[in-house]
Amino acid sequence: MRLLLDTHALLWAMQNKSQLSRKARTAIESPANEIFVSVVSIWEIATKVRIRKLDRPGNLLEDPRRTLVDMGFRDLQVKLSHASLGGSLVNPHKDPFDRLLAAQALLENLTLVSIDTEFDSFPVPRLW
Repeated sequence: MRLLLDTHALLWAMQNKSQLSRKARTAIESPANEIFVSVVSIWEIATKVRIRKLDRPGNLLEDPRRTLVDMGFRDLQVKLSHASLGGSLVNPHKDPFDRLLAAQALLENLTLVSIDTEFDSFPVPRLW
């Protein structure tokens, strides 16, 4: 399975937090699955650290690629098609980070790993 971690799922996976559901943790830890982290999540984390809504998560912001590789995750860049779809999705959900993640999941055939039921209003598969 090809999975895209929502920002909170990434942070909880990094911190080995019990907030991850059993199903999500099992999927993330399975070597059979390909785990992607969007650059959008790194941007969201950096923004929240800057405005002091989030503590700095280890070395993620200093060396995101190395941190992700060390965890066995792959980075997912933003393409023009992602931005176009994310901005044009007809959906009441207004969070631009979430809209872009939904677009990436749709266009790249990824299952989104997220506790956020708001994603269920997008035509994207969600695992939790």
